[in-house]
Amino acid sequence: MNATLLQPVDLTTLRAVLAELRPPLLPSRFEKAQQPTPHSLQLGLRSQRGLHWLEISWQAEAPRLLAIDSPPRQGQGSTLAQQLQHGLAGLALVAIEQTGWERVVELQFAARPGEPCSRCLIIELMGRRSNLFLLDGQRRVIALARQVRQQQSRLRPIGSGDLYSPPPALQGDLPSRAEGMERWRRRLSLVPVSLQKALQQTYQGISPALALQLAGDQPEQACQLLAMPVNALEEHQWQELWCQWQRWLTDLEQERFGFASGPSHGRVTAYRCWGTEAPAAGVNAALAAYYGPLLARQEAVARRLQLEQRLLAARARQQRQRDQQQALLDQVENTNALQRQADALLCGLSPSRGEISEAQSLYKRARRLRRSVAAITPRLELHDRTLEQIDSSLTFLEQHADQADDLLALEQDIEALLDRGSADQRARQRRPAPPKAQATPQPLELRTPGGLRVQVGRNHRQNDWISLSQARRGDLWFHAQECPGSHVILKSSEAPAGEQDLQAAADLAAHFSRARGNRRVAVVMVPSDQLQRIAGAGPGTVRHRGGEVVWGDPGRGAPLVPSLGARSAP
Repeated sequence: MNATLLQPVDLTTLRAVLAELRPPLLPSRFEKAQQPTPHSLQLGLRSQRGLHWLEISWQAEAPRLLAIDSPPRQGQGSTLAQQLQHGLAGLALVAIEQTGWERVVELQFAARPGEPCSRCLIIELMGRRSNLFLLDGQRRVIALARQVRQQQSRLRPIGSGDLYSPPPALQGDLPSRAEGMERWRRRLSLVPVSLQKALQQTYQGISPALALQLAGDQPEQACQLLAMPVNALEEHQWQELWCQWQRWLTDLEQERFGFASGPSHGRVTAYRCWGTEAPAAGVNAALAAYYGPLLARQEAVARRLQLEQRLLAARARQQRQRDQQQALLDQVENTNALQRQADALLCGLSPSRGEISEAQSLYKRARRLRRSVAAITPRLELHDRTLEQIDSSLTFLEQHADQADDLLALEQDIEALLDRGSADQRARQRRPAPPKAQATPQPLELRTPGGLRVQVGRNHRQNDWISLSQARRGDLWFHAQECPGSHVILKSSEAPAGEQDLQAAADLAAHFSRARGNRRVAVVMVPSDQLQRIAGAGPGTVRHRGGEVVWGDPGRGAPLVPSLGARSAP
């Protein structure tokens, strides 16, 4: 589950974004601020063309400033959103400034165009040092995304009430079209390092992605050129690099931007915003389309990892508690020995008072241990069922959390499971929770080679729904024997099932189980009307009478899913 590396917004990309933002946003009236995530903010600005939305993110992996489509209402109650809502109320955005070669943008707000600026929103898009500041007319910090304390930065600690100070000056020279080729080449060749290091250390505003773009349009050759020492470059390579350098500076100066996506090949850039034939309009939309799915995938990976860690911790806790109960149950086997020991003490000709007292204690302890069986046995059964559900949840998380809807449904299932197993369950039972409206489960629905419908549960709630709520007399239930996995329902109530239909359902049950790595998996096939819900157990936990064991092949089940045209149940 490795997260995909994102190409960060560099100075060239930022200038392309701002060039596209200025015409529709200047001037515009501030209307709304909301904070959908801990590391992002959304601003609603109304101009004569309508309502526009900006997304500002100080996330270390992908800091950005982009125009976005109208987002859902969320995060209005965050402290930062309320501070901006109060601080910018009634003001108009009158200027968007970005000076120099640092990725710092200043949004200036005033009562109306032409009047002095009374509020500034400073956006710093600098990797892990990214931040956002709301300043008053004296440029004091009113609100900020994150406090920077002395132990975090000795050079620039900053917090609420402090005077805003810009980031430390960048190292390197300023790129300029007025500079001649000989001077430019001499500067790059001053230290015998690789071309990439020379570009980034000599001049400001050169990101790794931009360096690769300057090195040429062919990915492999560009990577090789950047890795070469500057003193090994040939004359034609210097000439080609100089042409790219001048083209880049010209596009920056004339704000001639566009968007072109690049191939995926090692360090090759995913996109570029200069030197393209595409029109400037659409840079924001294209960047939003690039970042949206990748960030969603990263978020899903983080959520899956967090859920997996919580499940593993809960499993270890349940196993530890079960072992404690089993140890108590094992002591019951010693009751006969305690009984015989007490009998021996009382079988003497004249047992002493101490011996009588000790015998009575042994009898009492033996009776208490025998009575404890009635209490311990249900606890062991509960721990076993909870462990089984946790193992099933881990399987679902591994096999069915690729889509956002599936992951959300799994999160709800897992939260309910962990709540049932937590120590404060009784307290929650005394405090009734408001009823939650739950959407209709959407299990995986397929067609067998014979045309019969097959439903596959992708979480506990879907398992419960297809097996106990939707199954009809004549349907067949499949599940890997003694192994966590999905419930599979073959809808043989709709038409008679042939051998290939039964085999397909068994193969799917084997594939969607913890045993999918095996060559053959024992699968239980049971008529659905023989299933019973276990009282007090979680959703999807069933017992059955009778049934038949068939063999499923996970390898045959895997290709069935795409070939059968997977879709969600209506």
